[in-house]
Amino acid sequence: MVDPHDTATPPRRRRSDARRSIDAILDAARVVLGERPDAGMEDIAATAGVTRQTVYAHFSSRDALVAALVEAAAAEYAALLDDAGLDTAPPVDALARFLGAGWRFLDRYPLVQNAAAAGIPRPDNDPHDFAPVRLERLIRRGRHTGDFDPALPEDWLAAAVLGLQHTAAAHIATGRLTAQEAEALCLESALRLCGAKARR
Repeated sequence: MVDPHDTATPPRRRRSDARRSIDAILDAARVVLGERPDAGMEDIAATAGVTRQTVYAHFSSRDALVAALVEAAAAEYAALLDDAGLDTAPPVDALARFLGAGWRFLDRYPLVQNAAAAGIPRPDNDPHDFAPVRLERLIRRGRHTGDFDPALPEDWLAAAVLGLQHTAAAHIATGRLTAQEAEALCLESALRLCGAKARR
């Protein structure tokens, strides 16, 4: 028989507390691993303000935590692209918004810039799968409106634009360019690559 005066934490409260702990751990992992990809669970726990045991209660291993972080990052990038109005903004503006979403994503998740080197797993909803498709659709629309030159294949242009952004990000990481310089050069290069007819 359950004591009506039992002071145990209700299930809903426990779930809410667990969600807050998970969010704090993932955010800490985003920051710590972005600065030090080889950081351990203790470092992440300390930044999250929880014990190491609490981290392991939610994530069975460091690999499991990294996998969850990568899934969260991919979902966040997809949301940034959804919110950018890529299908409705004028194509030149939409291209700038696409790149802007990428910069915000890389700024929040610097770890993903060296995903292969850091041994980061591919998420189920991999940006390498959905981002080029969104960009190709944008370029195709720009061609139909006459804003972009139709001379080169859309998939080639999408891959080249993404390659430009990766190169610009590498220049920022090595200190060869400031973020502002790299972003401006990347946008200008992408517009030229797509044969943009006009700049807003």
